[in-house]
Amino acid sequence: MEFITVTQTGANITTGAASARVALPLDSSGKVPRYIRVSATAAARISLGTVASNALATDALLMPSDAMNMAVPLGLTHLCAIQDTAAGTVNVVPLEN
Repeated sequence: MEFITVTQTGANITTGAASARVALPLDSSGKVPRYIRVSATAAARISLGTVASNALATDALLMPSDAMNMAVPLGLTHLCAIQDTAAGTVNVVPLEN
């Protein structure tokens, strides 16, 4: 059985017709995490980026019944999201290594 470790508070993005972004929550060492877990209340398109990035309708699809664990490449600091068909909330939490 695979377990995840979450010790820090996450962050939420309210999705809509326009792209939104949120800074990745820091891990327990105070750094951008190497891994994150993302979930959503409604289908959303998500991508990792910077403070200047936007999510596109062709980005990874996150369904409300799923959660996605993602590796965070160096230099990326934000999660971007846009609704797929309806508005919702995307939650991102840092995972400990």
